[in-house]
Amino acid sequence: MHRERVGLVGEIPPGTNKIVIVRGREVAVFNVRGEFYALSNRCPHEGANLSRGILTGLPESSAPGCYELSRPGEVLRCPWHGWEFDLKTGKSVCDPRRLFTRSYKTSVDACGERVEGDLMAETFPVVVEEAVVFVEM
Repeated sequence: MHRERVGLVGEIPPGTNKIVIVRGREVAVFNVRGEFYALSNRCPHEGANLSRGILTGLPESSAPGCYELSRPGEVLRCPWHGWEFDLKTGKSVCDPRRLFTRSYKTSVDACGERVEGDLMAETFPVVVEEAVVFVEM
């Protein structure tokens, strides 16, 4: 699986998102209370930029007229027509079997650079000052 560096943790504060181009695709990376999620930035309905949508939760009701929002900040509402998607899976809240937007796995590493392959380099002790966010394609 290919890992693409998309930025530093500090560049995407909690409650915000960042748009990145990964392998020619526009991806919105969201920070929800320190957890990172990545979705295609295109709504499957009519192509709205999902990064401009509202983060909300799932309304749950125990009785008529009473409701609470569970999973606050984990549901993304499309800015054009209000379609809602689960940030963790990309699946539609109303029809998860048929409707979805592409989701991507994210990870945060304390190191900013990785060396892969058979090459060896002299190493030196380092201090990590800021973590880096990656999206896996």
